[in-house]
Amino acid sequence: MHTGNSIKSAQDEQKLVSSLKAGLNLILEENILLSQKTDIESLIPLIAYIKQSGRIFILSAGRSGFAMRSFAMRLMHLGLQVYFAGETTTPAIQEGDLLIAASGSGTTGSIVKAAEKAITVKANLVALTTNTQSPLAALAHHVVYIPAAEKEDHGGNRSKQYAGSLFEQFLLLLMDAVFFSLWKLDNTPAEELWKRHANLE
Repeated sequence: MHTGNSIKSAQDEQKLVSSLKAGLNLILEENILLSQKTDIESLIPLIAYIKQSGRIFILSAGRSGFAMRSFAMRLMHLGLQVYFAGETTTPAIQEGDLLIAASGSGTTGSIVKAAEKAITVKANLVALTTNTQSPLAALAHHVVYIPAAEKEDHGGNRSKQYAGSLFEQFLLLLMDAVFFSLWKLDNTPAEELWKRHANLE
């Protein structure tokens, strides 16, 4: 087995295996703990907004953006009209549309500006954030508070992981839970959802 030049002995390899196991266990444990701290009932208004909206816009940046793109994909599988803000084919947001914006800090300039625009045109705004006192949260019609560490919270009080890793991981899991509930409410067979899956990959 090729293990790379920096791993010089079986002992080094065993230390690496132990480190990987410890890291994985930490990640899983922190996400389970965060799930217990999160107010799951706060997702009910988000689900209600999704069900009543004709068009849904998703917005996030960085690693959180990857998680929210995954959520947008799942909403598409449900047959909903969904766009990820910033893509070249994304249309203008309008009155009555829904913007779901995720930002750990709630202060990311591009996200706050987009949220302000959504409010200006009388779209609905749901924010997912670790900071309920942030500019994004102040703009939102509804806030889903995720009590994870912010990117610059290096004290390790909320997470032993680097930067905003826990928020980003949990965002993916939480939005998958939202999709799962929407799917069960919709009751569409998995075979029907699969017909909408991308076939130009």
